[in-house]
Amino acid sequence: GTDGIRSIDDTAHSYEIVRDEQELLGMVRTIAASEAFCFDTETTGLDPLRADIVGLSFAVRPHHAWYVPAMLELALDTILRNIAPLFDGSRSIIGQNLKFDLLVLKAAGMHCSAPLYDTMLAAYILRPDGDHDMDTLALQHLRYQPVSIGTLIGKGKAQLSMADVPLDEIAAYAAEDADVTLQLSQVLRGEIVKTGQAALLEKVEFPLVHVLTDMEYHGVRIDTAALEEISLEMEKHIAQATADIHAQAGEVFNIGSTKQLGVILFEKLGLPSGKKTKTGYSTDVSVLESLLGRHPIIESILAYRQLTKLKSTYIDALPRMVHPVTGRVHTSYNQAVAATGRLSSTDPNLQNIPIRSERGREIRRAFVAADAEHVLFSADYSQIELRLAAEISGDEGLLDAFRHGEDIHSSTAMKLFDVPAAEVTSEMRRRAKTTNFGILYGISAFGLAQRLGISNADAKDLIDLYFDRYPRINAYIMKTIAFAQSHGYVETLLGRRRYIPDIKSSNRNVRMFAERTAINAPIQGSAADMIKIAMIRIHEALRDRALRTRMILQVHDELVFDTPRDEVDEVRDLVTRHMTTAMNLTVPIAVDCGWGDNWLEAH
Repeated sequence: GTDGIRSIDDTAHSYEIVRDEQELLGMVRTIAASEAFCFDTETTGLDPLRADIVGLSFAVRPHHAWYVPAMLELALDTILRNIAPLFDGSRSIIGQNLKFDLLVLKAAGMHCSAPLYDTMLAAYILRPDGDHDMDTLALQHLRYQPVSIGTLIGKGKAQLSMADVPLDEIAAYAAEDADVTLQLSQVLRGEIVKTGQAALLEKVEFPLVHVLTDMEYHGVRIDTAALEEISLEMEKHIAQATADIHAQAGEVFNIGSTKQLGVILFEKLGLPSGKKTKTGYSTDVSVLESLLGRHPIIESILAYRQLTKLKSTYIDALPRMVHPVTGRVHTSYNQAVAATGRLSSTDPNLQNIPIRSERGREIRRAFVAADAEHVLFSADYSQIELRLAAEISGDEGLLDAFRHGEDIHSSTAMKLFDVPAAEVTSEMRRRAKTTNFGILYGISAFGLAQRLGISNADAKDLIDLYFDRYPRINAYIMKTIAFAQSHGYVETLLGRRRYIPDIKSSNRNVRMFAERTAINAPIQGSAADMIKIAMIRIHEALRDRALRTRMILQVHDELVFDTPRDEVDEVRDLVTRHMTTAMNLTVPIAVDCGWGDNWLEAH
């Protein structure tokens, strides 16, 4: 290889193809005698609930692996029947992105409850903002370059299915995957111990894979008739918004064309434009938001964009995502994407359904309970980030307000504007709320002034006053920035790290953004850790009590369950208990619960 990077050809290894039941039993016996084994599936596609198994690979020691093709004499059910006992003991299973493989097995009727070691998640915990795919990790940690899937099945239109790849080629590729992943797990284990994050992985991230596997497998029912209704409504609103924009512009033009829109806004209406690039004027969200209040057309355009985006991203797309067999939508939860430690989701992205706008909320009406005997039950942490800020900073003012069950924003307004509770106006509360959340995100006086529509000087006074009333919050901010400067990272209550490489940047804007990230990461990350622990405990409790309730969605600080009507009371108690006690805190934790026939009613 070049530069000391090895490829498959220059490493001594032995990869075996398992061709009959005798060889399969021999492999299973060897694996059964080991404390842990690595495994990987090869499938006909990337959707685990629609793909077929082409073969499975296994490894228990470096430079050796087996490949079991599911296409030869060995029938798939024979393979699964023989390997099933390996997946239900105390022997740990190693893999890269194991949730995919576990879903593939589950779809084939095989259950797995063994402890897991996922190299993708271990790499994510080490460097949350890096790439965590196996090829990158192999180069980085093993100085080894695996065969890429592209060389096997090609790219683009000419792409083959894994099922069409010749046996010796797919066997070498799949066996190498298991071998490399096994070696990676050994290197990563040591690295994780050095950073003190082993408990976070073993008690939170790895057990969560089982929870997410079940959630994705179960999916959520979508009411397509309701979506059609919402779609027709949306079309009316889009038509109205279009008419408004054309009237305000004084002519008909293509609103979706950046070029035409730029000409209308900056030439015809004479609004102040940002920089003009080769392609014309920028009309992205930040440009439009900076022009709010200068001309009524801006609000109409922002509304139009939100409506068209909702329609294309959700209303028109959701029916196409319904699984042909289950009749449900199975979102994918990503555990190794958000640098904060939060889960994200794709196909559909549930985190982005806007909940503040009435039209966005309507979409939740289409997520419905399994049948008339079930309801959707929702449990949502109340102001979890502010509570954690109080906990982490130890600020008595904030802690007291939460201990006495006060409305935190009204309580802050009383302190900032020096008025008794009865005299707090909705405007005062709004300012207090914006300041409360702004401070957690390290907002500047300029940022707060923009959000509240007040002068920079008034905003600066408000922030100074806030720190005067809540001194420990200011101390937390100073301490956290200093910690980030000396260590290069910040951490959550459970020791989850977020690296802040730009904390010493000479560019003021870059450095200030890094400081804001440093201030917020321990709070947001601790909230992420907390809901993950709650999910694991609730999942276990539902199973131990043999309840029929299923956890089906997680969005930010909210969990949603498909619950038989006769289990609602028991589930409410169980979920509330595990959510409020997930971490051992001094600040009281509150959870808002609700239920209904659909997600909108439940929330």
